[in-house]
Amino acid sequence: MGWLRTYQASWLRGDVVASITLAAYLLPAALGDASLANLPPQAGLYACLFGGLVFWLFCSSRHTTVTVTSAISLLIGASLGEIAGGDPTRFGVLAAATALSVALLAFLAWLVQAGAVVNFISESVMTGFKCGVALFLASTQLPKLLGFHGAHGDFWENSAHFFGHLHETNLASLTIGGVALIVLVLGKIYLKHKPVALVVVVGGIAASAWLGLEAHGVKLLGEVPQGLPPVGLPAIRWADLNTLLPLAVACFLLGAVETAAIGRMFTAKHGGRLEANQEFLALAVANLAAGLGRGFPVSGGMSQSLVNEGGGARTPLSGLLAAVIILVVVLFFSHLLSALPQPVLAAIVLVAVAGLFKLSVLRQLWRGDRPEFVVAMTALLGVLGSGLLRGVMIGAALSLVQLLRRASRPHVAFLGRIPGTRRFSDRARHPDNELIPGVHIFRPETGLLYFNVDHICDTILERVRADATPPKLVVLDLSAAPQVDLQSSHALAGLAEELTARGIHVQAVEARASVRDRLRHAGLAQRLGGIDRSTSVADVIDHWTQP
Repeated sequence: MGWLRTYQASWLRGDVVASITLAAYLLPAALGDASLANLPPQAGLYACLFGGLVFWLFCSSRHTTVTVTSAISLLIGASLGEIAGGDPTRFGVLAAATALSVALLAFLAWLVQAGAVVNFISESVMTGFKCGVALFLASTQLPKLLGFHGAHGDFWENSAHFFGHLHETNLASLTIGGVALIVLVLGKIYLKHKPVALVVVVGGIAASAWLGLEAHGVKLLGEVPQGLPPVGLPAIRWADLNTLLPLAVACFLLGAVETAAIGRMFTAKHGGRLEANQEFLALAVANLAAGLGRGFPVSGGMSQSLVNEGGGARTPLSGLLAAVIILVVVLFFSHLLSALPQPVLAAIVLVAVAGLFKLSVLRQLWRGDRPEFVVAMTALLGVLGSGLLRGVMIGAALSLVQLLRRASRPHVAFLGRIPGTRRFSDRARHPDNELIPGVHIFRPETGLLYFNVDHICDTILERVRADATPPKLVVLDLSAAPQVDLQSSHALAGLAEELTARGIHVQAVEARASVRDRLRHAGLAQRLGGIDRSTSVADVIDHWTQP
């Protein structure tokens, strides 16, 4: 609340203008994402309303806006259908309970200061996941755009159903949806950060009343209850919480990563410092409010936050004012939304998440980093073939596997002397560095731990064995190793014994204090040529090359 204590009157105009623009964006998004979640439209309004009323109190980013998002909405819609058993009332109860579970997870993450957890989902995994979500979304919304029922399976089943039922296209639905789609695309190109979606919603409602679209077979949004829902805990069983836990974890991961990414972007642009743990607390209270208010999980929304910033917002007060505007709509004007054509809503959803499919990023990964491209495609195919929930889990698992793989195979630099100096650097980057006859110098560029020490030792031994004339001296530069654990010290002892048996002297240099202590306690000081804090690589080479 530090920004509130220093609030300046000159900021109010920017916050008010931004809140009006933001509310104009949030209303169509709430309706569209509720449709993605297979929930009634008011659920999206309630989620944005109740989440927005409290998020501004706790967030550390001044421009981040809390909202329903397409990825989480699709996750809810794809995961709860089987659990709910086809009961719409139970579906809504489970969605609200999922929001409460996300709130609990976010609160626990805040308690244990787990802000770094958002860094464990790599950007390549998120790219693949979002591309998969975009394709899955298209397979669910295109039938609505054309006016016939869609399937309720994975991407491949939905696509087969779509192409197999094209002959059922309703011309009126295609026309009204196509016009809405064209207007939205043109608005995205020529009227960036303007509430074009709201204009399309109003135009769709007007066209429905004027042209009598329902009589031509166009499906409408249907009744949207006016007023606030009963606030309180959803009526669920304890067993339901266990069933919902994997879904809640997936929603929390997506929300945490997205919210942190938005906060980092605005911090880099406007200065200041992002408190990732504080964002966890803001997510916790926002999802608590959304769950108690019969909504579903919310998180920071990228496009809505950009609209908020572009509208002139100076502080989180704009988010509160936007929520108040939604409250007015819910209390007095929600009945007007019932005439909104479903094809128009489908067009809004399709355009809103078109930015999820990052073909340019996939192309960049293909050209510059093939392993990262494989990871992204695996996450993408996981979403398409196994569903969104399993796709998130596959992505999270891939991130951890990727992290462990990199950590277990650190670079071991083979050093040479920089010409004309007493300094040494990696010959892989600087092939002109001088080799010292009869000497191999290695620098592991990480701490030596139980899961990577075998790779380090094997790399050194392979290099030694590859030379037709074995070296007489192997120097281990430990300056880049902040720690050495017990298993690694034993592995170093084995390495020293094998090299010594080949008639090769081993000398460790430039070890840090904690590393020297570990090696001495393990009885390795003499095997590694003595552990001296003052001896450098250059000193060892000078001593070795003296007559």
